[in-house]
Amino acid sequence: MAFYLVQFLTGLASAASLFLVASGLSIIFGVTRIVNFAHGAFYMLGAYVAFTLTERFAAPLGFWGGIVAASLIVAVLGVLVEMVLLRRIYHSPELFQLLATFGLTLMVEDLVVLIWGPSDLLGRRAPGFKGAVDFFGQNIPTYDLFLIVLSPVVLGILWLLFQRTRWGVLVRAATQDRDMVAALGVNQKWLFTSVFALGVFLAALGGALQIPRDAVHHALDLRIIVDVFVVVVIGGLGSIIGAFVAAVLVSELNAFGILIFPKISIILVFLVMAAVLIVRPWGLFGKPEAPARRTPGLTVHPWRPLTSNERLAAIAALVAAAALPLIGGNYALTVGSEIAIFAIFAASLHFLMSVGGLASFGHAACFGLGAYGVAFLAKLAGLPMIACLLLGPLLGLLGAAVFGFFAVQLSGVYFAMLTLAFAQIVWSIAFQWVTLTGGDNGILGVWPEKWAGIPSHFYWLSLGVAAVAVTALRIIVFSPFGYALRAVRDSLLRSEAVGIDGKRIQWTAFVIAGTVAGIAGALFAYLKGSVFPDSLGISLSVDALVMVLLGGVETVSGAVVGAIVYKALNIWLVSQTDLSKLVLGAVIVLIVVAFPKGIVGMWETIRHRRRQQESPLLASRIEAAE
Repeated sequence: MAFYLVQFLTGLASAASLFLVASGLSIIFGVTRIVNFAHGAFYMLGAYVAFTLTERFAAPLGFWGGIVAASLIVAVLGVLVEMVLLRRIYHSPELFQLLATFGLTLMVEDLVVLIWGPSDLLGRRAPGFKGAVDFFGQNIPTYDLFLIVLSPVVLGILWLLFQRTRWGVLVRAATQDRDMVAALGVNQKWLFTSVFALGVFLAALGGALQIPRDAVHHALDLRIIVDVFVVVVIGGLGSIIGAFVAAVLVSELNAFGILIFPKISIILVFLVMAAVLIVRPWGLFGKPEAPARRTPGLTVHPWRPLTSNERLAAIAALVAAAALPLIGGNYALTVGSEIAIFAIFAASLHFLMSVGGLASFGHAACFGLGAYGVAFLAKLAGLPMIACLLLGPLLGLLGAAVFGFFAVQLSGVYFAMLTLAFAQIVWSIAFQWVTLTGGDNGILGVWPEKWAGIPSHFYWLSLGVAAVAVTALRIIVFSPFGYALRAVRDSLLRSEAVGIDGKRIQWTAFVIAGTVAGIAGALFAYLKGSVFPDSLGISLSVDALVMVLLGGVETVSGAVVGAIVYKALNIWLVSQTDLSKLVLGAVIVLIVVAFPKGIVGMWETIRHRRRQQESPLLASRIEAAE
């Protein structure tokens, strides 16, 4: 019992830091509706700056002065980010916000390595809390007891701030209805800035308080942000009390899960998150979300099938790509194969987002399931390559059918969070079920057969499958099913009024997209010769989102262009500089702010403007001739 008591108290200590970060994210989202993926980066910066201040400026500031000063410094940086970047995208869809803040996260990762180096940093012990207290023969650090007491104190301060001050009343009002607050004459701009500053301060404080307990390293941001998203979604977006309860729940699940359910300990929190979203989509203490902003994919210019000239141009581009083996070496062919595979992957997500209006944050789950399906069939069943490529993606189809059934019941950010939860569940299973998946050692030796082992042959195979997949998706877009899906995307109520079963249509689209992603994963397994849990990870899902944005969300085939440009740029940057994340993150932020329509979207906008300019000129010539 003493051991379990100490384990419980350790979980409460971990909950303190998690609550600080999650409450900051919850406040920011509740008011600004920004899905701030960079919140983990501010947590990490708080830890790094606090380490520097407590080590190099310990004499003038002291340990606790350094902790508070670090939190304030990072809060000022957060204000600058909000004023320079986030103000430009407040009214953008959640996808654009996610990608902009993800790009910021990539930049911060390389910056901390550049400033503080790649090695882990060990902070000093907190003065006055260096000992331990004996609990029935078990020792618990006094610093953990301090964190346990601090957490409810911060909760009380925040409650008083939001319930007993005019600023708090405005924040709560903005959480419920931002438009009404603006109509009352409140300066939303500075209200959002103050809220963002408070949220970043709490995140930085959470990171700074962790330096006596944990090493500071450049992967802290991604490690914490997943747990924070889980806490915020379970507790309810915008609810401080919900963040506190969910932080305790998640921390205790992590503390006891490793003891009671060691084989599924990582999955527990995501199972709870998925269950809460299915039963109560707005969280335990949250409230139903206001009507969502315009869904990505609603285009001003109506979509149309390709003209005869455009089809000939597409065929010519495909023939030119097929000629790569005549001029390129084995490395170029391998890169070309990878680009073709990711064009399939991006096209599947693009179909789900642009045509279906469903922005998935966990699309890599279907990609990875397709890869594992091939690995199981090849290694365990010993089936030939063609049979594996045909049957392997069925695992992605099955996953999409199960996940999609629950996910399409939700919309907006809740849909995105549920897809993220499902992806993390699949990743956790692959990571912990070592006897079947090999865990982080992966499944090795998934090599193509002799006829496809030649780089040029595998390249042609990947290119051919990509051409068929993209063509099939385009055909679906302009089929009766595609028109019904777009009707559901534009207005669920109106589509159901004319007899369209919206949820069934969306579920079918989810299954189609998941199957195509599984095909890409199956080819990827043979390209790499192995399968690892990384193929199911968050970073791969975000890569697909970036490809879609880069090509153009409001286009039909922009994902193909986006995949080609993004993968080529990514591979080139890795080979040219050690700061590839910094450059890539800057490119992502630039695209979101300056070119939100993407490459193909900008090109179509230019063409549309030219047509508008030519139309009056043509009309005047006809009139003059008459």
